[in-house]
Amino acid sequence: MIELGFIHGRFQLFHNDHLKYALGAKAQCKKLIVGITSPENVSLIREEVDPHRSNASANPFTFYERFEMIRLALLEAGVPREDFEIVPYPIERPGILYNYVPLSATSFFTIYDKWGYEKLNRLKSLGYKTVVLHDDKEKEMCSTDIRQMILTGEDWGRMVPPAVYRYVVDNDLTSKVKQMLM
Repeated sequence: MIELGFIHGRFQLFHNDHLKYALGAKAQCKKLIVGITSPENVSLIREEVDPHRSNASANPFTFYERFEMIRLALLEAGVPREDFEIVPYPIERPGILYNYVPLSATSFFTIYDKWGYEKLNRLKSLGYKTVVLHDDKEKEMCSTDIRQMILTGEDWGRMVPPAVYRYVVDNDLTSKVKQMLM
């Protein structure tokens, strides 16, 4: 078993496929670091490979809000708190990533598109060990679609872990999404 593994993503918002990704990686390592990319919404850096990710409307949630969604979902799924950490992970600034996740950690990937391959190559070039959990699998769900469902009043609750749904509703984060998308 790998001692230290990590995953990363924007998690705008943390949905059921993100949870599967986290649990799939956690099953292969003793301790899991979850890196939240684009942690500072005010300083989004445009990625030519995936320009959508830098749009303000694609990033309604703060680092802290995403941190809480992930923490609550992993705890609800039965992952002990001492078995995971959640950190900022500014993938758009590769030269500083070692400040957040040590180079000794193994990066777990799910690859859906060119951006996934770009990230894989970036991390390999920095010296991270990588494990691809799956490659070119079609996404079953995407945060963009869930945010759109929130905007249009559709039932999005089944798309996210129950703890995430409660957190978003209890903190009126649906209003935040609606304001950004209108």
